[in-house]
Amino acid sequence: MAQIGQFALAFAFVVTLYSIAASLVGIRVHNDKLIASGRNAAVAVFVLITAAIACLGYLFITDDFSVDYVAGHSNVELAPYFKVSAIWGGQEGSLLFWGWLLTIYTALVVIQNRRKHPSMMPYVTAVLMGTSLFFTSMHLFVVNPFTMGAVEFPDGRLNLLRPPDGLGLNPLLQDWLMVIHPPMLYLGFVGLAVPFAFAMAALITRQLGDTWIRTTRRWTMVAWLFLSAGILLGGNWAYRELGWGGFWAWDPVENASLMPWLIATAYLHSVMVQEKKGMLKVWNVVLVILAYITSIFGTFLTRSGIVNSVHAFAQSPIGGYFLAFIVLGLSGALYMVVDRLAYLKADNQMESFVSRESSFLFNNLLLLASCFAVFWGTMFPVLSEAVIDEKVTVGPPFFNSVNVPIAIVLLFLTGVGPLLAWRKASTDSLKRNFFEPALIALGAGVVLYFLGWNHLYAWVSMVMSIFVTLTIFSEFYRGARARAKGTGENIAQAVVNLTLRNTRRYGGYIVHFGFVLLFIGWAGQAFVAETQVEAGVGETFQIRQFTLRVDDLGVTEGRNYVAERATVSVFEYGKKVAVMHPERRVYNGAEGQQPTTEVAIRETLKEDLYLVFAASSPDGRKAVFQAFLNPLVAWVWIGGVVLVLGTVIALLPNKKSPPARRAKIARPAEKDVDVAQAVP
Repeated sequence: MAQIGQFALAFAFVVTLYSIAASLVGIRVHNDKLIASGRNAAVAVFVLITAAIACLGYLFITDDFSVDYVAGHSNVELAPYFKVSAIWGGQEGSLLFWGWLLTIYTALVVIQNRRKHPSMMPYVTAVLMGTSLFFTSMHLFVVNPFTMGAVEFPDGRLNLLRPPDGLGLNPLLQDWLMVIHPPMLYLGFVGLAVPFAFAMAALITRQLGDTWIRTTRRWTMVAWLFLSAGILLGGNWAYRELGWGGFWAWDPVENASLMPWLIATAYLHSVMVQEKKGMLKVWNVVLVILAYITSIFGTFLTRSGIVNSVHAFAQSPIGGYFLAFIVLGLSGALYMVVDRLAYLKADNQMESFVSRESSFLFNNLLLLASCFAVFWGTMFPVLSEAVIDEKVTVGPPFFNSVNVPIAIVLLFLTGVGPLLAWRKASTDSLKRNFFEPALIALGAGVVLYFLGWNHLYAWVSMVMSIFVTLTIFSEFYRGARARAKGTGENIAQAVVNLTLRNTRRYGGYIVHFGFVLLFIGWAGQAFVAETQVEAGVGETFQIRQFTLRVDDLGVTEGRNYVAERATVSVFEYGKKVAVMHPERRVYNGAEGQQPTTEVAIRETLKEDLYLVFAASSPDGRKAVFQAFLNPLVAWVWIGGVVLVLGTVIALLPNKKSPPARRAKIARPAEKDVDVAQAVP
């Protein structure tokens, strides 16, 4: 099976080269058959890489440890679903998985657009296949997942090694979230190649109107959806698996996923300005380029070994190849932008700072400022080591000091921007849309202050969250009330139909409300409580209103691990409310010798009680516990669900209105006139 996978990769490399050549030569000589063959070759590459990844999956399921990658990332005791996730659990397999997802996107794009955009599509195919060629080259020549394990004898003979049980999967990856988090994240990273390919095709063909924008907006939203879900799932995994009490640590690899997300968010807002007003054309092309480049840069950070992270793969030789690819890709793309500046002139100018287009521009500037701050903080240790030969670490305080104020302003624009008029907002419209929500939010802020919300950023975040929520709900209510009045529907029906008949607008409002819920969860982090104690059976310890009593310390065995397990009763104001079971595990196999924690969490909408079995005493009679009380964390996960739901709604096509009913109205001295009963 390894030989079949190897052959599929080699054949895919050849077919990828042909697809690029056929597409470029075909469009050059105006040969439709050659263009079609290049398109078909792109689909064939998908089939071949699919065969390769299926072979790798088969090797894992059948425990074929003659293959180095399988032996190093699996063992016979590993659960079947973890054997599947082990495909992307290491360097070689994750890179093959990345390349496979790219071929899926490519096949979908060329099939969907086979009868559209005839002058652009050959270039789109060539650009996507160019990225695929790079990854296929990595698979074949640098980090091949089908390499056989072998030992060389003095006489030159090779003897294949077959480890009896396998080394095992990294214990931190043996979690159900690791089955779905990496695919989601990769689908987001890879999906940003599609708008980049269309942008390059538009620049090459000088077709820089709205065509490429309208074609790629949904593809960008799909990539943004997956990237958002991947980031949130990664935060949930870190919260439940790493045992440090939080869900975001400004880790370099976390930052690597955040940067393309920030740029894609900026693009999805500024693209509306180009569609509506014909402005920000250069800006949008540059944003698409940067989103793609930062997605490749994130892959480079994860795999190059230049940063230290629990999420990163071991140092490998591919870092230099990725860096060269990034430099060449960015240089070529920016050269095309400069060369085509004459075709990217704006159709209109900004008329007022108090307008929807200006709010979107401010939104973009803030998102890019945040992205630059994240990039600078992430790379500063590397740059400092290169310049002064000393690695200067940049920690969470730097990222928080820069990004928290930016985030609060962005939250404000989330509520204000969509309700401002294009060109120039009038004083009356500002008062109508924002006076009451602002007044209520400030009143609520006074109440919150006297309830103990005295942390500045947390207080401002909550006030802004209330303000934005009110603006969103008032927009839904006004639209639904007008519709209900015109159709006779009740308010609930009117809200549903209003949303389905303008999915992009109202789905966007739901996404914004998801962000409000995320901010509520983030604001709670200002009031975290933490304690660490050593306690034995029968002993108690306290964290705020909770008393925790250790009832038992024992040992338990799982499928492929042994765990020290505590039983802890939880009392709130003297009343027993839960029993928690934190664990400290040691997994079988070479990868599992380092103990890992399995935290116990009591979750409520108000707060999470988070308990970690950190260590045990030498005689095993006592354990070291870390306990955290994390307010409002549940709203982060609820906000993530709402955000994903809103994005899915925004991707739906608008539901068509039923044919308008007509009535005949008799007028004095006139013949009957047909009057359409319009439905809002």
